[in-house]
Amino acid sequence: MKPIITTHNLTKRFGSFTAVDHIDLEIMQGEIFGFLGPNGAGKSTTIRMLATLSEPTEGTAEVAGFDVRTQADEVRRRIGLVAEKIILYPRLNAVENLMFFGELYGVNRAELKSRIEELLRMVRLENFKDTSVGAYSSGMRQRLNIVRGLLHDPDILFLDEPTALLDPQSVRFVRDLVKELNADGKTIILTTHIMEEADELSHTVGIIDQGKMAAVDETAFLKGKFRCETLEEVFLELTGRTLRDSASSRVPMRMTMGRT
Repeated sequence: MKPIITTHNLTKRFGSFTAVDHIDLEIMQGEIFGFLGPNGAGKSTTIRMLATLSEPTEGTAEVAGFDVRTQADEVRRRIGLVAEKIILYPRLNAVENLMFFGELYGVNRAELKSRIEELLRMVRLENFKDTSVGAYSSGMRQRLNIVRGLLHDPDILFLDEPTALLDPQSVRFVRDLVKELNADGKTIILTTHIMEEADELSHTVGIIDQGKMAAVDETAFLKGKFRCETLEEVFLELTGRTLRDSASSRVPMRMTMGRT
């Protein structure tokens, strides 16, 4: 296998705070790469730089052979980004949502209609294609959210917490779908806090903490190296057991507290 994503000294600073600190990383074409870390470790910031949503402060990154700074449009053509936040319009049905996003990707309209039918069958939503997405269960919305990221048939798929808050049946379906997409040749970068999920799906894991890469290797090797039976034990060995609590200084104006 050859690298499809490479970074060298990739760094992101926000004022005096360094969120990602000179990381070197290689992700191989065709693998599932589990990108793990505590809250605030730098995962999301790294993904945003690789997806061209945030420009590095220092260092370089190439995705599918293209520089994230100078060839951002080429990078975007080759990646699909499925964020933890579901990006769908609840008043539109599945087809209307997917037609809208597919046209934003620049997919030919005739090709897009065929692609939508195929993808809806893949995630077993073809019988709900005319139903408003606002009426969908959380599992259905997440499956459609993944389809949204596949409309332009990207080589690389970023999945951010794809099974968070789903019921066991939906979790199993999404995990099996990830395996199927990977078997079809897609490189997948998976972020998750569920160590069992990362262990099951990932060929390689990278653990980031305080902006630095703490380890990158196959899960079996890491378990042996740290004499741990589970990936969770490896994760805690590398990142510690201290809680990573934080609170924003800004309180949302529309936030309401429950009555006592």
